[in-house]
Amino acid sequence: MDQYFSKEGLEKLKNELEERANVLRPEIAMRVKEAKELGDLSENAEYDAAKDAQSSNEGRIEEIKNILENAVIITVTDSGGVVRVGSSIKAESKNGVQTFIIVGAAESDPVQGFISNVSPLGAALIGHMKGDKVEVKTPKGVMEYKILEVK
Repeated sequence: MDQYFSKEGLEKLKNELEERANVLRPEIAMRVKEAKELGDLSENAEYDAAKDAQSSNEGRIEEIKNILENAVIITVTDSGGVVRVGSSIKAESKNGVQTFIIVGAAESDPVQGFISNVSPLGAALIGHMKGDKVEVKTPKGVMEYKILEVK
């Protein structure tokens, strides 16, 4: 399944992979080696902690690699006024006027206005245009949004 990223978001993920593979991995390997030298591994908390950190880091490295295999960079072009991934939307609801940017799930940050294309609101907005009214099922009930602007 495609995972959408802004150019900056994809760079951030690549940098995290670089950091984990080339900085954290050797640091953790050194911790494991040093903990092994302390002796009895059956009661060695330092060794257990280092192995847990190693497992966690390796798991995240694999996760990032899988994400990057399916990454699609969001290109901001004229969408003809139709909401799509990468669009900036100004919409009005009973809570007032809000601005949203539709992003992939990995870059989602609703507090900052970055909503995922697979979230209830993001999915409901996609395909609509300025002037459209969109109903969104939320945990607090159905919300209606009127799209005021699409960029």
